[in-house]
Amino acid sequence: MPGIVKERLFTPGPTPLLMEAQLRALTMTLHHRTDAFRALMRETLDNLKYYFNTKNDIIVFASSGTGAMEGAVSNLLSPGDRVLIGTAGKFGERWVQLAKAYGIESVVVEAPYGQEVPVGEMKKHLESGGFRAVFIQATESSTGVRNDVESLGKAVSALPDCCFVVDAITGLGTTDLRPDEWGVDILIGGSQKATMIPPGLAFASISDKAGRAMEKSKLPRYYFDYAKERKSLAKGESSYTPATSLIVCLHAALNYIKELGRENLIANAELLAEASREAAVALGLKNFAVGTPANAVTSICAPPGIESTKVVKDMKSRFGVILTDGQGSMKGQMFRIAHLGYYDFLDLVAVLGALEITLLKVGHKVELGSGVRAAQNVYLRHSA
Repeated sequence: MPGIVKERLFTPGPTPLLMEAQLRALTMTLHHRTDAFRALMRETLDNLKYYFNTKNDIIVFASSGTGAMEGAVSNLLSPGDRVLIGTAGKFGERWVQLAKAYGIESVVVEAPYGQEVPVGEMKKHLESGGFRAVFIQATESSTGVRNDVESLGKAVSALPDCCFVVDAITGLGTTDLRPDEWGVDILIGGSQKATMIPPGLAFASISDKAGRAMEKSKLPRYYFDYAKERKSLAKGESSYTPATSLIVCLHAALNYIKELGRENLIANAELLAEASREAAVALGLKNFAVGTPANAVTSICAPPGIESTKVVKDMKSRFGVILTDGQGSMKGQMFRIAHLGYYDFLDLVAVLGALEITLLKVGHKVELGSGVRAAQNVYLRHSA
């Protein structure tokens, strides 16, 4: 069809970029061993504490979030340790793979895709003792499900020699997280999510309990050495060359988030997620998440008899809208619409209107406007 097709990201990472952060990176060049950069880094770390909702120290690596995940394993554990892992999707399975890579014995509590990790079962395993760490996702973005971090964290916090590690890469900025109150010892985030900047930075908060465990850990590490990075960042420096342009971007984005308010950033994702779920039902579709749904991303089952891949491809070719298909065995079964970061309600109305047309084109009967109307009603309820 002739005309301009403007590409729009609705993926759970990378997400649309904050313009102020992009401009800051283009206009500001700093060497990382200068007083100016050290001052900017210290302020960025302070603002990360606000974003994380923690008083704990936060470290930053030039890497994807997976680098910080690997670092959590290698910095906390020693050969012969046992860990407990909760998994309900592709990213929970990453914890299992990381433990295996380091030769760590793991007890895995697994939930079917679309359901949340059964925390009650994890608590029963904890009663047997002998675990050095517990790993889980705050939100499993491969399925659009949220896990009960609060309940599990409070159970782990009662164990003096066991640390609680949470991958909140898509949970930060979309979910009410209270790591200090809930006993989260390491909380992990990534730059290409709700902070609205490009990929390339990983963040991790470190509790005093985690710090003590690191002093005893015997697993090898070099670049992802949490204690070394923590010591360097206390001086406003990094152990190795940092991604300076991304740090400048992050500084600007965190200033924006502080001005907006962390709670308002989370409430925005919550509104968009609820509106998307209700729109899906109005369009005759089922939501994939049968457990507690995440705010970061909404997973929607494919129309009956139609692969979700067709929906994803038509949305991109017709409207320039980039959604994500299911991952692994879920490919073709569902598609995902992201809400984390620089999205607003008008973005959602646009993508739902486009989705209605695409559904008609791929053979799913819908009443035009029904999904948008459902989303509008959610907006009206929230604004009341």
